[in-house]
Amino acid sequence: MAQVPNIRLNNGVEIPQFGFGVFQVKPEDTERTVRAALDAGYRHIDTAQMYGNEEQVGQAIAASGIGRDELFVTTKLDNDKHGADKAIPALDESLRKLGLDHVDLFLIHWPRPAENKYVETWGAFEKLASDGKTRAIGVSNFQLAHLERLTAETGTVPAVNQIELHPYLPQAELRAYHQEHGIATEAWSPIGGQGGDLLHEKSLAGLAEKYGRSPAQIVLRWHIQLGDIVFPKSTTPSRIAENIDVFDFELAGDDMAIIGELDNGTRVGPNPDDFG
Repeated sequence: MAQVPNIRLNNGVEIPQFGFGVFQVKPEDTERTVRAALDAGYRHIDTAQMYGNEEQVGQAIAASGIGRDELFVTTKLDNDKHGADKAIPALDESLRKLGLDHVDLFLIHWPRPAENKYVETWGAFEKLASDGKTRAIGVSNFQLAHLERLTAETGTVPAVNQIELHPYLPQAELRAYHQEHGIATEAWSPIGGQGGDLLHEKSLAGLAEKYGRSPAQIVLRWHIQLGDIVFPKSTTPSRIAENIDVFDFELAGDDMAIIGELDNGTRVGPNPDDFG
């Protein structure tokens, strides 16, 4: 079973660097899929209110028999729950669905700058953390301007920013800001989206042959060496097990650079300045 390293967040909480994401996993497939991930050694599960499968994630956790202190569970605030009056009961509802008394990480899923409530919402997150309903708080899809405003107006630096990040969109400027300010970088869509062009790149095929790995494993190892926290999604047990099997080899510096040259600014998801 893979030995996944932990990353220490800015409040001292330890988060496994490799996890399992359930974005776009249908509710009827979620319990089975999460159980497969837990059986393969995953101990970090990333869900969201928007995904509609928190209840099934909770069922998989309960059925697994794995101790709560061995698991790291993240969920995210739905876009229609911004504001202090909505965010607190929204997490209570997530906890009910998950069957847990706390989550390990709670994220504002999207900044929704047009609504302009993310700073107010962050105040509710601080209360949720102080009440012990989440061990750490962070954000997702925040751009530099959103992060700077949040810190300037609240004085609290998010523990995490979960962003779209893959070789086509390596987010160098945001990652540098995160590193400077003690924010952990989480990568969603780490292999560029299901069925996308990234894994068919000739340079990745060459590296896969060189290291005796799949192109997806090459990209996931690139993330690990960058220091990103990743949680690829799959519903196939063999692929779930393959994805996490990236801790027994290391990419050479020249090969890391080859992957970095794939940057073309292509997004899989929406621009956070416009979405929500």
